[in-house]
Amino acid sequence: MKVIVFGCGKLGSSLALELARRRHDVRVVDTDPRAFTRLGHGFPGRTVEGVGFDRDVLEEAGIATVDAVVATTGSDDANALIGRVARSRYGVPRVIARLYDTRQASVYRSLGVQPVSSVAWGVNRICELLSFERFQSVLTIGDSDVDLVRIEVPHLLVGSPVSALMVSGEIGVVSIERGMHAFMPISGTRLHEGDILCFAVMAASKPRLKSMLGRE
Repeated sequence: MKVIVFGCGKLGSSLALELARRRHDVRVVDTDPRAFTRLGHGFPGRTVEGVGFDRDVLEEAGIATVDAVVATTGSDDANALIGRVARSRYGVPRVIARLYDTRQASVYRSLGVQPVSSVAWGVNRICELLSFERFQSVLTIGDSDVDLVRIEVPHLLVGSPVSALMVSGEIGVVSIERGMHAFMPISGTRLHEGDILCFAVMAASKPRLKSMLGRE
């Protein structure tokens, strides 16, 4: 996959290095050439100095042929503009932009840009850690709307069917890890001692899941 990362700060450089490690074709754009030192001497990708929404800079980075653009600069406005240009002018299939002001998330989406907010994720994760014991977040989908979480089945629910922990449109059991194996359950699957459950849960439904698990 060909990816352009705009902004070579801590987030952008870490992302670029990880994408390169996974053998993707990575190009990094930043206004400050000194920022590229964060990539180290062995970085296999390309670096381009300049403003991320400048046409010449974009074309030098090869935006016409890339599969994805990720805007990680320190400015919400710049990230939104980069995303808009990438989507509307060049038709880049995947466009992701860092967002500090979460109130602007709907604006980003209307431009065809997927917003990612470290602030929203951080708040959600801290509340989760405060509210649940032995509760591990695996993945956040969208703008913190849906989480995949893992939790060991409470002792009081051993022997209950999976359906006892499912709410249509809100909470679903995606998989069960039992011993050395994992499988997708059906509604009648009985829970065993030591089972690890993976849930897909709406953020607003976490208190309900907490109640169902007997952890109020």
